[in-house]
Amino acid sequence: MKVNWGTAIVIAFVGFIGFIMYFVVNMATNDKYDHDLVVEDYYQQELKFQSNIDKEENSKNLKTDITWKKTKDGILVEFPNELDIKQIEGSVFLYRPSNKTLDFEIPISLSNHNLLIPDNKLLDGRWNISIDWTYNNEAYLYKKEINY
Repeated sequence: MKVNWGTAIVIAFVGFIGFIMYFVVNMATNDKYDHDLVVEDYYQQELKFQSNIDKEENSKNLKTDITWKKTKDGILVEFPNELDIKQIEGSVFLYRPSNKTLDFEIPISLSNHNLLIPDNKLLDGRWNISIDWTYNNEAYLYKKEINY
């Protein structure tokens, strides 16, 4: 069977369109290429944005800010020594950008100026830590990207 040049061009176009459509459908239906928003409640988070900026500024105005270090038991978060630990309240949120099912939040419960985030909850890789806490009715926020 002999195919003329007009039919060959049409076959080439149909083949190319089929090739492109395969990738479009594959990207849209495969969970590996999931392109959700970073957080589920994006708009509510956006409304709290200025409040978070104010909390971060309060945190920067402290004599010493929160520090953290990696230990064999996990991540050790150290609160400033000049603060009374009985008046510190809040929570620590760890966010895993690559997998939202690994995100978790723990309340701040201090017996000294240190808080240990256990190693069994942490996988190697990048984490975003967000410590939202209050001291003497003043709100503070500490955010950091860490590699564990």
